[in-house]
Amino acid sequence: MAHRWSHARLSLFLAKRELVIAAIVLMTAFTVAAVELNKGAASLEIPAQSKGNVLFPHRLHQEMLGDCTICHFLFPQIPGSIKDLKAEGKLQKKRVMNKLCVKCHMAEKKAGNKSGPTACSKCHIK
Repeated sequence: MAHRWSHARLSLFLAKRELVIAAIVLMTAFTVAAVELNKGAASLEIPAQSKGNVLFPHRLHQEMLGDCTICHFLFPQIPGSIKDLKAEGKLQKKRVMNKLCVKCHMAEKKAGNKSGPTACSKCHIK
């Protein structure tokens, strides 16, 4: 036996379905916007003591690497985390620059790719 829907019941069903679809579309849009907002600053100034601060082109690295965990396994994606971890003694001085930056730049240069600077004075400004 076929189920018969009244006009009012069918209209209610269709209206609910449209609301669910609209909610899914909005949630997707908000998720995409949140991911876009969570990219961090386009550039950062990383405090370094005697050699001078480092002006870091954050957005450029995001675009080139595509995977935040390449760097952020060592420190969280929180503004000032490198400075805070150093102050707490949880991150050694030069660990980020020597273990991540310079190592990656040298590997890219050795592979014949365009790379960032490998000399301290090219990143540290006084």
